[in-house]
Formats: sequence, structure tokens, C-alpha cells
Amino acid sequence: MAISNSLLLLLPPPSSSSSHPLSPLTLTFYNSWRKKMRACRNSRPTICSSHNSNPPNDVVVGCGAASVDFLATVSSYPKPDDKIRSIKLKVQGGGNAGNALTCVARLGLKPRVITKVADDSQGRSILDELRADGVDTSFIVVSKEGTSPFTYIIVDNETKTRTCIHTPGYPPMIPQDLSELSLLSALNGARIVYFDGRLYETALVVAQEAVRKNIPILIDAERPREGLDDLLNFANYVVCSAKFPLAWTEASTIPQALVSILLRLPNIRFVIVTLGKDGCVMLERNLDVASSPEEVDIDSLVESLKTASSESVSHPTCISSSGATLKAEGIGTVNGRVYVGTAESIPPSELIDTTGAGDAFIGAVIYGTIPPSFPLLLMFLKDHDINMRDLTNPFTCHVF
Repeated sequence: MAISNSLLLLLPPPSSSSSHPLSPLTLTFYNSWRKKMRACRNSRPTICSSHNSNPPNDVVVGCGAASVDFLATVSSYPKPDDKIRSIKLKVQGGGNAGNALTCVARLGLKPRVITKVADDSQGRSILDELRADGVDTSFIVVSKEGTSPFTYIIVDNETKTRTCIHTPGYPPMIPQDLSELSLLSALNGARIVYFDGRLYETALVVAQEAVRKNIPILIDAERPREGLDDLLNFANYVVCSAKFPLAWTEASTIPQALVSILLRLPNIRFVIVTLGKDGCVMLERNLDVASSPEEVDIDSLVESLKTASSESVSHPTCISSSGATLKAEGIGTVNGRVYVGTAESIPPSELIDTTGAGDAFIGAVIYGTIPPSFPLLLMFLKDHDINMRDLTNPFTCHVF
């Protein structure tokens, strides 16, 4: 599957100051980690994991899309009615859940995937790639008839972007496809359950059982989808695309939308919005701090943090605020802390495309929610300008 490089190790150390970058110790750790990953070129990614000391019960369950991607690289995106030739063609595993769980596996955790494919060549390819990367496919439903999901992806070599044309699998997955015994077995020992927003009817059944078992839930809110609102009510963590917060909340700015999300979803511990080459912003709910009579405007706070983070020139950096009562004008207030993360600046010669970048980011966030992973709150993986298959990092070779 396609996943992407871009490492941001996020460490929000306790501090009374209003903002603070990563400590020199953390940056030293990051630099040594990256050098180590450079040595992993052309080797199997499961060997390249920089941290394999996770206990054997670090099980992650994912429910969502796993598919086959047909990636056609072109010189530039075609105009209507154009006839053009591809520069390069790749056929590889894809799908949000498949990508993210491959990332999780390559970080040393034990992912299980709940999805559906058909007993066709594409379905068998999906199963083979996932198994090769250490993803447990025991809970994938295989239909004797029908077609497995696939996606045509046009990779624009000029802009380093991609356009996806997805064809869902048939027959679609329904809750009856997953027996109660399979569901209970899949969730047995799980540390977290991840949903990419697809297969929503089945996802709701899995989420309800996860809540009953007190298993945390992380949801990828890529865009508004059928059933996503119901699924979000079960979430403990949300990672969303740059477009989702404004579309879902109708707030006027992204920082205000993040406040709105925490107010609408009281179980959420944090929400992250990914911003491509501009990094990411996270709003963490802070229940340990009493409401302050002095309210801080979240738009102004985020801007000040972005200004502070832009002063770091050579490394991905995380700047965090202190805990405060954060105000979104016309929406409300939450007690929380804001983190602004920058993306690594990648040389143009290393840029491939954005395929799977967000899924790799989510995989790293999943990894960071399971203690002890690193002595960090989260490990962020971000640079939406790289195809992980072609880079020197833990997810380099043949990413499913």
C-alpha cells in the first residue's frame, strides 16, 4: 500500500511557558532515528522498524477499506478530451485502512483488519500483500462472487499530486458478514480500534462492541460520509483532513472548527487536522485544568504558535501552548492545549506524490496512542508530498 515519509516527533513536555519547541534531546533522538532509517533502503520494511520493543499484546484493529491501486504517472494532469500516455504504471495495494495498518505493522504493532474482498485476482493480491507486511487478515470476509475494490490513481508528475477514482467492491460488506464470534475474536486484546469511515454499518457494530469493552477508538474523518456522524459519537481520537473541519462544523476558521468538534463530541481526547506541507494542528482536551476566568482566542493563539514554529528551519518541530480556556467566537470555549506541528522540508528530488501520506500519518498517530511506544506523547508522520514506497524510512519498500 502507499504510505508516506515525513517524520514529526511530537513531544509536548510540561512547561509553564506559553510555547516551547522540541527539546534538544528529542531532536537528537530524531536525527539519529532518521540516519538509522536511511540505512533501511531496499530492505523489507518489517526489518526496518526503529522500535520493536512493544509487548506482544499491542493489537490494533482496523475496520475500513483495503483495495488495489492502479497508479498511472503522467507528465501533467490531462485536460478534458485529451489523450495522453503514462510515464509509469504501478499496481499495488491501497485503501485507507490497508495503508494505515501496514504502517502500524511496520512500526512493530500487531494489526488486524476487518474488511471485505472478493475471491478474484485483486482480492488475492490484497490478502497476499497485507499478510506479507504482518497484517492479520483472519477477519477479512472473502466473497465467492463479485469484485474486489480498486482505485485508478492519476499521479501528476508536474504538481506531485494525485487524483483518485474509486470503484467499491461488490457485494458490499454488511454487519451480517461478521459473526459475533469473529467480532469478539478480532477485538480480543485490542489496545485501540481504528475506522476510516467506510463500511459504516459494520463499523458501527464494531464500534459499539469496542465501547462496551472500553477499547479506545480513533476515526479518520477524511470527508463527510454516510454514517460518519454516528460513528464519531464513539470516538476518543479524531484525525481529519484540512477540508473536513469547516465542512462538518460550518465554522469560519479551522481553529474555531476544532473547538466546535470538541464541544460536539464530548468523548474526544484530541482532534488533529492535517495541512499537507504546512504540517498539522492538534487540539487536546485538558480535563486536569480548571476553567480560567481569562479566555484565550484560539485563532490568535494558533497564529502565534505558527509564527513561533516557522523560526525552526532545519527540523520538524512541535510548538505547544499552555493549558488554557480556549475561546472560539460565537461557538464556545473548551479547556485545552494547542499543538502546531511543522512538516519536514523535503528536497524536490525526493518528492514522488501524495499517495497514502495521510494514511501513514494516521498509522503513526495510532502508534503514538499506545504506551509505551516512545517517550513521546505522539509520533507524527507527515509530509504529504512523498510516496512512502520510494523513500528511506520505516515504511519504505512495497508499502501496502
